[in-house]
Amino acid sequence: MKSQAFLPLATYPDSNSDAIASNAVAIAAYLDAELHAEVINAHIPDVSNAVSRLLLKLPELIREAEAASRQRGEHLLERIREEATRKPVSLTTGVSSAALALIGEAAAIEARYFDISLLGWETDNPTSRATAEAVMFGSGRPAILLPETPAFEPIDHVAIAWDGSRVAARAVADAKPFLERASKITVLTIVGEKPIMEGNGAERLAAGLGKSGLTAKAASIDADDRPVGIALQSHAIERGANLLVMGGYGHSVVRDFVLGGATEDVLDDLRLPVLFSH
Repeated sequence: MKSQAFLPLATYPDSNSDAIASNAVAIAAYLDAELHAEVINAHIPDVSNAVSRLLLKLPELIREAEAASRQRGEHLLERIREEATRKPVSLTTGVSSAALALIGEAAAIEARYFDISLLGWETDNPTSRATAEAVMFGSGRPAILLPETPAFEPIDHVAIAWDGSRVAARAVADAKPFLERASKITVLTIVGEKPIMEGNGAERLAAGLGKSGLTAKAASIDADDRPVGIALQSHAIERGANLLVMGGYGHSVVRDFVLGGATEDVLDDLRLPVLFSH
């Protein structure tokens, strides 16, 4: 049975970059998954009040903004179709709309019907960040953040950020399709960052993966006064990992996200694809 991957595409006020097309299709091809790309266009209601009556061009401005959103969405879908044909990947597409404040929530609700979400992540793009955070913490499904890089490297080495927590264990389970395809797995534990349930937890996880026929080893690392999320990414990259697997700490209250330290570090400075599970 093929897995089902979901790609939400934000278009307004800041849209996903074209890089998401090749990166998402590459992940779907790697997983032999069917990909569903969903454009979520911005719907801007024309609220009639004293201010809007003074702004005589408001309806025209709304129409222009919504048209720009649709145009960008059509462009992204066309790029994805081209990439899917070239790979090839089984692709379905959809177009929906939501109020600006609810685009992330709409993406999270749709993501619940798929096995994994693929999320474009662009530096200094608040729209992509808000959408990604909503899916990560609101869908109940694992999600991969894809940095804005034009070339996708095949995932043959997976790094796992391990602290013995429930969310870390959930992330390992959710990463099974990637772990099974990897030729190498490294379990990273940061020394002295916070207490874990047992001192040999990373070794136990690596040994357990080994009993499943996977090639895994444990590595203790030092943050060296760097933020935890940055240290994890740096060590993963230095060891040649193409994907970092980690639990996502955080919760949302009326779309105000409270993030754990390592999670926020990664979101603020994404350096390689990261599979988050919450």
